[in-house]
Amino acid sequence: MTPRILIIAGSDSGGGAGIQADIRTATMLGAHAMTAITAITAQNTRAVEAVDPVSTDMVMAQIDAVLSDIGADAVKIGMIGSAKTAHAVAEKLEEFPGVPVVFDPVMVATSGGVLADDLTIAAFERLMRVATVTTPNLPELKALSGQSIVDRDAQRDSARSLVARRGSAVLVKGGHGKGSQVTDRLFCPEHGENPPEMEWRDARIESDETHGTGCTLSTAIAVELAKDWTLPEAIARARRFVRIAMLSAPGLGHGHGPMGHHDVRLDLNLSRFAPMLNQVTVPVGDFAAAERFYRLLGLKQIVRAQPRYARFEAEGGATFSIEAAEEMDGRPVIFFECGDLDMTVTYLKAQGVVFDTEPTDQKWGWRDARLTDPSGNAICLYQAGEMRRFPPWRIEDADG
Repeated sequence: MTPRILIIAGSDSGGGAGIQADIRTATMLGAHAMTAITAITAQNTRAVEAVDPVSTDMVMAQIDAVLSDIGADAVKIGMIGSAKTAHAVAEKLEEFPGVPVVFDPVMVATSGGVLADDLTIAAFERLMRVATVTTPNLPELKALSGQSIVDRDAQRDSARSLVARRGSAVLVKGGHGKGSQVTDRLFCPEHGENPPEMEWRDARIESDETHGTGCTLSTAIAVELAKDWTLPEAIARARRFVRIAMLSAPGLGHGHGPMGHHDVRLDLNLSRFAPMLNQVTVPVGDFAAAERFYRLLGLKQIVRAQPRYARFEAEGGATFSIEAAEEMDGRPVIFFECGDLDMTVTYLKAQGVVFDTEPTDQKWGWRDARLTDPSGNAICLYQAGEMRRFPPWRIEDADG
C-alpha cells in the first residue's frame, strides 16, 4: 500500500524548502503527499521577503478534508504559522494516537528569515507532546530547552530535558556544529522500545546548497516510519536521502540553493531482503575501444581509470562497468545493492547459500560479500550508501 503522508507546513515560493521540498521528498520515496498549508512565503535562496499566515480555520479545514477521506499513515509538521494554529493542530492529532508524527520546529529559514514568533515557539511544547520525534537543529534546541548547547554534554542535557518534559524523542541535528564531521544524535524516552541515545556521524558535505535540509529530513523520516521502519532505521534512511540530495544539488540561485531531490531516484528504495540490481561489470581486452563503444551507445561515463576500469550510468541510475580482463578472472560480475547487507547474508546462509567471501568493509567505501551462482557466475552483494553514485573519483560533466 502506498504510504499516505500528511504534511502540515508553509509554502516556499523558491521551491527549495517547505511544502515544495516535502512533496518532492515524499514522492521520491514512494509516498502520497497530502498538504495543509499554514503560511505563504515570498522567498528565494537569499531571503524571506514576506510571510502571510493562513488562517487557523483554513489550516484545520485542509486537515479535516484529507483525514476524513484519505487518511494518513504519518504526519510531518513544519512551519506552523501561528500559536493558535499550533494548539489547534495538536488538539486534532491527539485524536490519532497511533499515527507517527514528526515535528520539525521551524523557527528561522536557511537564508535567515524569521518564520515563528515567540508565542508560536512557546506553543511548540504542545506539538512536541503529540510528536513521535522532534527534530531541532542546535539553535532550535537552545530555544526549545532554554538551556546551554555549548558542548556535547550541554547538548545532551538540553535534549534529555526536552525528552523528559515533553515525552517526544528528540533528534538533535548537528549541521550547525563545527568541524569536518556532522553528528546527529537521537535521544529517546527511558525504558522505551528504542535505545536511550544513538548517533550518526558522517563527513561534512561542504556546500551552500542546503536550503530545505531540515524539511527534507523530517519528511523522509515520516515516510519511512509510515513504511514500518523503526525510528532509528527511519532516521538512518532519511539521512542518506538528504546527503544524496545535497550531492545532487543543481546549483540554482545566488544564495543557499535547493537540493537535488529529483536526482535521488530509487537509490533508497531498498528492502532488507530484496537486493536491487545495480550494475554489471564485464571484462574487456581492448580497453580504449570498449570505453569508446559504450560512450557511443549514449551511456554517461562517470568513472575513468584508464587502462583498468571505467563506469557508465544509464537513465534511471543503473550503472555498467568495464574492467581489464586480467584483473577480474575474465568473467563478468553482477552487482546487487542491499538495504542491509549483513541481514541479507544471514538470511541467505540460513537457506543454504554458500559465500566465497564474508561481508567486508572495502577501502572505496562499500561493504560487500561475494558468492557464485550455480552456473559459475560471479555475484557481489553490497551496501554503499551515498558512495553508490557519488564516489570521490566520479567524473563531473564528462563528455559523452
